[in-house]
Amino acid sequence: MEKLHFTYQNTKTIEKFVHVGVVASGDLEVLLYPADETTVDIVTGSDGFKEVWKNVLNRFFDRYSLKGKFIIHDFGATPGVVNLRLTQAMEALNDEE
Repeated sequence: MEKLHFTYQNTKTIEKFVHVGVVASGDLEVLLYPADETTVDIVTGSDGFKEVWKNVLNRFFDRYSLKGKFIIHDFGATPGVVNLRLTQAMEALNDEE
């Protein structure tokens, strides 16, 4: 098990809590909380993938400059699934209730 931490300088403050995904084989969950800075904390069962995570997160935050606390629980998700779940979290933020 590996724990990773990343920070970003983003500008678009989020206003609500979002939860997408599940912790299951080949999947992950994303918890997103409003915060004054952008932090990403990842707990993953797949060791040695810090650079891959960094690349996926950099691409996501280049597209969406969200400011919040991201908590990710990973159970072997591929980079494509990671991007999908992050994009789902972003879309959930834009849904009106």
